[in-house]
Amino acid sequence: MDEILNLDLNDMAQTEFDCSCGKHHNFSIHDVAIGSGAINKLPEIAAPFKEGQILMVYDNNTYEAAGKQAHKLMVDAGFNVKELLFDRGDDILIPDESVVGRILQELSGPTPEDTRLIVGVGSGSINDSCKYVSFHCHLPYIIVGTAPSMDGYVSDGAPLMSAGRKISYPAHLAYGVIGDTNIMKDAPQELIAAGFGDVVGKITALADWDLAVKVKGDYRCDTCVTLVQRALDKCFSKSNLLPQRDEEAIKYLIEALTLTGVAMALIRISRPASGAEHMLSHYWEMDYVDRGLNPIHHGTQVGVATPVIARFFEELADILPEGTGALCPRHEEIEKLLRDGGAPVSPKEIGISRELFHNSLLKGYTVRPRYSVMEFAKEHGRLEEIADKITAELYD
Repeated sequence: MDEILNLDLNDMAQTEFDCSCGKHHNFSIHDVAIGSGAINKLPEIAAPFKEGQILMVYDNNTYEAAGKQAHKLMVDAGFNVKELLFDRGDDILIPDESVVGRILQELSGPTPEDTRLIVGVGSGSINDSCKYVSFHCHLPYIIVGTAPSMDGYVSDGAPLMSAGRKISYPAHLAYGVIGDTNIMKDAPQELIAAGFGDVVGKITALADWDLAVKVKGDYRCDTCVTLVQRALDKCFSKSNLLPQRDEEAIKYLIEALTLTGVAMALIRISRPASGAEHMLSHYWEMDYVDRGLNPIHHGTQVGVATPVIARFFEELADILPEGTGALCPRHEEIEKLLRDGGAPVSPKEIGISRELFHNSLLKGYTVRPRYSVMEFAKEHGRLEEIADKITAELYD
């Protein structure tokens, strides 16, 4: 029982066990390869699909980071590789209808039946788009990560933009996940900081989950909580070295992001990774896209949203269920953690306007049907009061 807690990350693939939470968990990813030189395992992991065509997807940035190397490895090993490169110049690739549709076009002809595997080379946008398309086309996919920027490499959800809204669509787990620390440590510093912000967000996500368990009777798996908390502790022990691109610190960051994904995959929900801090991030992102602006990196937004949500727990300490408030550190402690790890600390720092910020505190809980501390504040008639106070403290 709970055997996964005793396994190394690279040994967790194809694990199933009876959990102390009363459920049978199955982590069905076939291969996980995290470490120095891990990209060289791509042909071996893809070997079962060698007889068919492989569609390899990247953008102009991820092609340079790892796509060129991944393509050469596959071609040299005798694979038939078809390439799809999204050239967005200096703009961020947004995983929307146009990106998903373009991948589908490449699968639609002239001989779609020959495609046996999709290989995505990238991080959030590439991963989510390939995951979604492969799920609906009943194809396996492998993701070659290029940046430790988010936790979705081993999750089965695909957050995509649709008609201007951020929607998390059901998808499936990757067949294989490759995270080469030699590649990821050279990612742009802003992406490393974004990944760290996403990890910091798990602090309030776990507190939110506890609140939902105690107030609404939600299901919780304590094995997954332990898995995530151990990964956070390990990552935070070296996070002050992230700005120097310390290889061990980068490895711990990748492990934290990946293990959070494992926890989500085990229980098929994103509760171990996502709470009210993600709702604020999604609210801001939808506003930016609606105005035709490039959104800020998801993890960066999650990071700065985390001490904001910590303030909610502080303001509601007098009415929170017993023990819930103790799970969330003070906002000052979280801000120091972000700052020491080289990540932005406040929404004002990343350009979120006062009006957008205040509106997000009032309406962020409506972004998705998930109970959070913001909805708790609304139910107790204190949401507007807290939103006004936090906004004034951060912007006035």
